[in-house]
Amino acid sequence: MVTSTSVTDIAKNARRAANALARVSEDRKNRALREMAEELVKQKGFITAENGKDLDNARKSGLARAMIDRLTLTENAIDAIARGLAEVAALPDPIGTVTSMWRRPNGLLVGRMRIPLGVVGIIYESRPNVTVDAASLCLKSGNAVILRGGSEAIRSNIALGQILSGVLRNAAIPEEAIQVIPTTDRSAVHEMLQLDEYIDVIIPRGGEELIRAVVEESKIPVIKHYKGVCHIFVDASADIAMAEKICLNAKIQRPGVCNAMETLLVHRDIADRLLPGLGGKFQDAGVSLRGCTLAKNILPDIEEATEEDWYREYLDLILSVKIVGSLDEAIAHIEKYGSLHTESIITSDYANSQRFLNEVNSSTVLVNASTRFSDGFELGLGAEIGISTTKLHAFGPMGLEELTTTKFIIYGNGQVRT
Repeated sequence: MVTSTSVTDIAKNARRAANALARVSEDRKNRALREMAEELVKQKGFITAENGKDLDNARKSGLARAMIDRLTLTENAIDAIARGLAEVAALPDPIGTVTSMWRRPNGLLVGRMRIPLGVVGIIYESRPNVTVDAASLCLKSGNAVILRGGSEAIRSNIALGQILSGVLRNAAIPEEAIQVIPTTDRSAVHEMLQLDEYIDVIIPRGGEELIRAVVEESKIPVIKHYKGVCHIFVDASADIAMAEKICLNAKIQRPGVCNAMETLLVHRDIADRLLPGLGGKFQDAGVSLRGCTLAKNILPDIEEATEEDWYREYLDLILSVKIVGSLDEAIAHIEKYGSLHTESIITSDYANSQRFLNEVNSSTVLVNASTRFSDGFELGLGAEIGISTTKLHAFGPMGLEELTTTKFIIYGNGQVRT
């Protein structure tokens, strides 16, 4: 088991690595990322074998279907992870970018330059792809990263961490820039959260219970992603075929992820035309529907939705359905029950689409598209470190820029303050 002393040693090593990594050139970082992609593909057999051990244990322990889905690393999944590494390598390096510059009346030239955050701690459940996504984004943005995955993915995470840090070692970049805490002992998380001297920010990824526990224990600033209660509102003017296609994708394509639709809001003027067909398609796909009284009048076989259902992140083939009388009512429902994650409107009315974009306060708002696009890779970020549902210091999918801060740079010519 890793002791508190060794967790502290990991953090100290990460701090030293971060100081060195901040000076590594963009070209060297990009070469390392491309080599990581190649190495992952070369070592598919090793990765899938270690992942298979995790999957066997997960099934024996009765892990939920959604968690097993997140845990699974197929060869195709590894190829996708490798492509993500290559895409991150192709992105512009934010470090050293001067975001603005202005001249003061006394002649001083004042600017802001992007710099790394320093040491990033990631605490996450089940999804071993996070190990690579987080490592790649942190490396490219000049940050050292400490990765503490869940017990269900311990073998997968250690295997991936060994491959990534081995590439760094061969590239003469401090291998401590990517470290996996190799234990399932929960005390390691507690110790990690006390190390504010060495770790600059904590990013938890997982269930609401995990994230609230991290927030309560941490002495380090936490960027939070509590849950994804994502909505689609089908407006009265929506194209029926488009609405069906988008809603089915948002719920069924991968129900166990945070950007899957959990509540469908339908304008009453289109409900009679939309819900019979769409409801049948959902049920054919194995989706259990829970609806308001008006929805049950159209779909009498569905369950009655409770007040708690509107707050629920199911992460499963379960969907709440509510009929609303207006765009205002839809927005009010989202404000009350949403989690500031992702919302979409299906509409042919330009004015309504703009109102929805402007008035819905979530981190990602879409028009005529699936909520499943709220994802760093899909939005061109290469990957994502997480999806923040709080506004400090990032909001929504977090890519390279969200892993930086800025410092002031000032050019003078002998000025002194009077």
